Amino acid sequence: MRAPIGDFDTATPVTDCLQELTAPVADAVRAWRGGVPADRVLYVETDPRWADTAVFVQHYGRDLLEQSANCVVVAGKRAGETTLAACVVLSTTRVDVNGVVRRQLGARKASFASMETATGETGMEYGGITPVGLPADWPLLIDSAVVDLPYVLVGSGRRRGKLLVPGKALTELPGAVVLEGLGVA
Repeated sequence: MRAPIGDFDTATPVTDCLQELTAPVADAVRAWRGGVPADRVLYVETDPRWADTAVFVQHYGRDLLEQSANCVVVAGKRAGETTLAACVVLSTTRVDVNGVVRRQLGARKASFASMETATGETGMEYGGITPVGLPADWPLLIDSAVVDLPYVLVGSGRRRGKLLVPGKALTELPGAVVLEGLGVA
Protein backbone atom coordinates (compact mmCIF):
# COMPACT_ATOMS: atom_id res chain seq x y z
CA MET A 1 0.00 0.00 0.00
CA ARG A 2 1.19 3.55 -0.72
CA ALA A 3 1.71 5.84 2.28
CA PRO A 4 -0.63 8.88 2.35
CA ILE A 5 2.34 11.11 3.29
CA GLY A 6 6.09 10.83 2.80
CA ASP A 7 8.20 8.78 0.42
CA PHE A 8 8.08 5.33 2.01
CA ASP A 9 8.47 2.08 0.10
CA THR A 10 5.38 0.58 1.70
CA ALA A 11 2.82 1.36 4.36
CA THR A 12 1.18 -1.55 6.17
CA PRO A 13 -1.92 -1.45 8.36
CA VAL A 14 -0.55 -1.56 11.90
CA THR A 15 -2.87 -4.47 12.66
CA ASP A 16 -0.83 -6.58 10.20
CA CYS A 17 2.58 -5.92 11.76
CA LEU A 18 2.16 -6.13 15.53
CA GLN A 19 5.48 -8.00 15.76
CA GLU A 20 7.28 -4.80 14.71
CA LEU A 21 5.96 -2.91 17.75
CA THR A 22 6.85 -2.82 21.43
CA ALA A 23 4.48 -4.72 23.71
CA PRO A 24 2.55 -1.67 25.00
CA VAL A 25 1.98 -0.36 21.47
CA ALA A 26 0.91 -3.77 20.13
CA ASP A 27 -1.45 -4.20 23.10
CA ALA A 28 -3.00 -0.78 22.42
CA VAL A 29 -3.56 -1.68 18.78
CA ARG A 30 -5.21 -4.98 19.77
CA ALA A 31 -7.53 -3.10 22.18
CA TRP A 32 -8.18 -0.20 19.75
CA ARG A 33 -11.67 1.29 19.97
CA GLY A 34 -13.09 4.43 18.48
CA GLY A 35 -14.40 6.07 15.35
CA VAL A 36 -11.21 5.54 13.34
CA PRO A 37 -10.58 1.82 12.71
CA ALA A 38 -7.16 0.52 13.80
CA ASP A 39 -6.32 -0.60 10.28
CA ARG A 40 -6.31 3.06 9.17
CA VAL A 41 -3.20 3.50 11.33
CA LEU A 42 -0.23 2.58 9.14
CA TYR A 43 3.26 1.32 9.95
CA VAL A 44 6.23 2.37 7.82
CA GLU A 45 9.70 0.89 8.13
CA THR A 46 12.41 3.52 8.68
CA ASP A 47 16.15 3.38 9.18
CA PRO A 48 17.25 4.58 12.65
CA ARG A 49 20.38 6.11 11.08
CA TRP A 50 18.11 8.78 9.61
CA ALA A 51 16.20 9.50 12.83
CA ASP A 52 17.34 13.14 13.12
CA THR A 53 14.49 15.28 11.78
CA ALA A 54 16.54 17.18 9.18
CA VAL A 55 18.05 13.99 7.74
CA PHE A 56 14.75 12.12 8.06
CA VAL A 57 12.81 14.59 5.89
CA GLN A 58 15.58 14.69 3.29
CA HIS A 59 15.35 10.92 2.97
CA TYR A 60 11.61 10.28 3.40
CA GLY A 61 10.05 13.49 2.02
CA ARG A 62 10.12 17.19 2.74
CA ASP A 63 6.34 17.21 3.24
CA LEU A 64 6.91 15.29 6.47
CA LEU A 65 8.39 18.30 8.24
CA GLU A 66 4.93 19.84 8.54
CA GLN A 67 3.17 16.50 9.07
CA SER A 68 5.22 14.90 11.82
CA ALA A 69 4.85 15.19 15.55
CA ASN A 70 7.04 14.52 18.55
CA CYS A 71 5.77 12.75 21.64
CA VAL A 72 7.67 13.65 24.79
CA VAL A 73 7.21 12.62 28.41
CA VAL A 74 7.02 15.36 31.03
CA ALA A 75 6.93 15.32 34.80
CA GLY A 76 4.82 17.79 36.75
CA LYS A 77 5.59 18.24 40.45
CA ARG A 78 3.53 19.71 43.25
CA ALA A 79 3.78 19.13 46.99
CA GLY A 80 6.11 16.17 46.62
CA GLU A 81 3.85 14.41 44.11
CA THR A 82 4.93 13.77 40.52
CA THR A 83 2.51 13.42 37.62
CA LEU A 84 3.81 11.96 34.37
CA ALA A 85 2.16 12.98 31.13
CA ALA A 86 2.89 12.83 27.41
CA CYS A 87 2.78 15.80 25.07
CA VAL A 88 2.34 15.62 21.30
CA VAL A 89 3.32 18.66 19.24
CA LEU A 90 4.28 19.26 15.64
CA SER A 91 7.98 18.64 15.06
CA THR A 92 8.37 22.26 13.93
CA THR A 93 7.44 23.45 17.45
CA ARG A 94 8.50 22.79 21.01
CA VAL A 95 6.38 21.89 24.03
CA ASP A 96 5.41 24.84 26.27
CA VAL A 97 6.44 22.96 29.41
CA ASN A 98 6.57 25.92 31.79
CA GLY A 99 3.31 27.46 30.60
CA VAL A 100 0.57 25.29 29.11
CA VAL A 101 1.82 21.95 30.50
CA ARG A 102 2.47 23.20 34.02
CA ARG A 103 -0.98 24.83 34.21
CA GLN A 104 -2.79 21.82 32.70
CA LEU A 105 -1.17 19.46 35.21
CA GLY A 106 -1.73 21.84 38.13
CA ALA A 107 1.98 21.59 38.86
CA ARG A 108 4.27 24.04 40.58
CA LYS A 109 7.14 22.85 38.38
CA ALA A 110 7.20 20.88 35.10
CA SER A 111 10.14 19.50 33.15
CA PHE A 112 11.00 16.84 30.60
CA ALA A 113 11.23 13.42 32.21
CA SER A 114 14.62 11.72 32.21
CA MET A 115 15.35 9.16 29.52
CA GLU A 116 15.28 6.39 32.13
CA THR A 117 11.86 7.48 33.39
CA ALA A 118 10.43 7.94 29.89
CA THR A 119 11.55 4.53 28.63
CA GLY A 120 11.00 2.69 31.91
CA GLU A 121 7.45 3.95 32.41
CA THR A 122 6.35 3.58 28.77
CA GLY A 123 8.12 0.36 27.77
CA MET A 124 9.20 2.14 24.58
CA GLU A 125 12.58 3.02 23.11
CA TYR A 126 13.99 6.50 23.52
CA GLY A 127 13.52 8.37 20.25
CA GLY A 128 10.50 6.25 19.36
CA ILE A 129 7.97 7.14 22.06
CA THR A 130 4.48 7.29 20.63
CA PRO A 131 1.08 8.38 21.99
CA VAL A 132 -0.28 4.92 21.11
CA GLY A 133 0.18 2.56 24.06
CA LEU A 134 1.05 5.00 26.83
CA PRO A 135 -0.09 4.18 30.38
CA ALA A 136 -3.87 4.69 30.39
CA ASP A 137 -3.84 6.84 33.54
CA TRP A 138 -1.48 9.44 32.06
CA PRO A 139 -2.74 12.73 30.67
CA LEU A 140 -2.04 12.80 26.92
CA LEU A 141 -1.77 16.46 25.95
CA ILE A 142 -2.09 17.05 22.20
CA ASP A 143 -1.60 20.34 20.39
CA SER A 144 -4.69 21.24 18.34
CA ALA A 145 -2.58 21.63 15.17
CA VAL A 146 -1.71 17.92 15.34
CA VAL A 147 -5.31 16.69 15.37
CA ASP A 148 -6.17 18.83 12.34
CA LEU A 149 -3.81 16.81 10.09
CA PRO A 150 -5.32 14.09 7.87
CA TYR A 151 -2.28 11.93 8.79
CA VAL A 152 0.53 12.64 11.23
CA LEU A 153 3.84 10.78 11.48
CA VAL A 154 4.67 9.71 15.05
CA GLY A 155 6.95 7.16 16.67
CA SER A 156 6.11 3.46 16.76
CA GLY A 157 7.53 2.68 20.20
CA ARG A 158 10.85 1.71 18.59
CA ARG A 159 13.54 3.76 16.86
CA ARG A 160 13.01 1.68 13.72
CA GLY A 161 9.63 2.35 12.17
CA LYS A 162 6.99 5.05 12.44
CA LEU A 163 3.22 5.20 12.59
CA LEU A 164 1.04 7.26 10.28
CA VAL A 165 -2.05 8.10 12.33
CA PRO A 166 -5.11 10.08 11.29
CA GLY A 167 -4.90 13.22 13.47
CA LYS A 168 -8.46 12.82 14.77
CA ALA A 169 -7.66 9.27 15.95
CA LEU A 170 -5.24 10.69 18.51
CA THR A 171 -8.15 12.39 20.29
CA GLU A 172 -9.66 8.97 21.00
CA LEU A 173 -6.62 7.64 22.87
CA PRO A 174 -6.85 7.21 26.66
CA GLY A 175 -6.32 10.45 28.58
CA ALA A 176 -6.33 12.64 25.45
CA VAL A 177 -6.78 16.38 25.96
CA VAL A 178 -6.51 18.74 22.99
CA LEU A 179 -4.93 22.08 23.85
CA GLU A 180 -4.35 25.28 21.91
CA GLY A 181 -0.80 26.60 22.14
CA LEU A 182 0.81 23.45 23.55
CA GLY A 183 3.38 23.65 20.76
CA VAL A 184 5.18 26.97 20.40
CA ALA A 185 7.63 28.21 17.79
